[in-house]
Amino acid sequence: MLVLLAAIFVLHIIDIILLLVATIDNAWWMTDTMSTDIWARWVQINGVWNYTDIPSGYPYSQEYLQAVQASSVLACIFSILGIFVFVAQLFTLNKGQRFTLSGLFQFLACLCIMIAASIYTDRFHNNEPEGWYGHSYILAWIAFALTFISSIIYFVLRKKTA
Repeated sequence: MLVLLAAIFVLHIIDIILLLVATIDNAWWMTDTMSTDIWARWVQINGVWNYTDIPSGYPYSQEYLQAVQASSVLACIFSILGIFVFVAQLFTLNKGQRFTLSGLFQFLACLCIMIAASIYTDRFHNNEPEGWYGHSYILAWIAFALTFISSIIYFVLRKKTA
């Protein structure tokens, strides 16, 4: 059981790292001369990368962009809270009640990052012929899958008596 708990802890740490990288790093949408994330845009001019604001208006609606930003940050917060609750529940709750709250926090993190990535997919870069989704965008979807798996593991582990 100790090995299982250590593996779950490591999975949760990996979830947090992926969520933080996806939220902070500047590679949600890329071209040869531009890199955009949910916070800003980097444009290459004369071989130098310059920080610029994300343009307002179509196709970058501020409401959708703020929804993506808020959902990404909430996913990070919920996942970090979940690991603290996981550690606290190991020492305070009875065996049949243990990982429910941790699973709930991971499920909320899963929903938040799914909402962020879904809005970004639906509302941004639809009509741009050049460019591709960057590694942060891909990490957001991987983090979605891992947080979902983690939340399921917590709910299943709640039933264990050992």
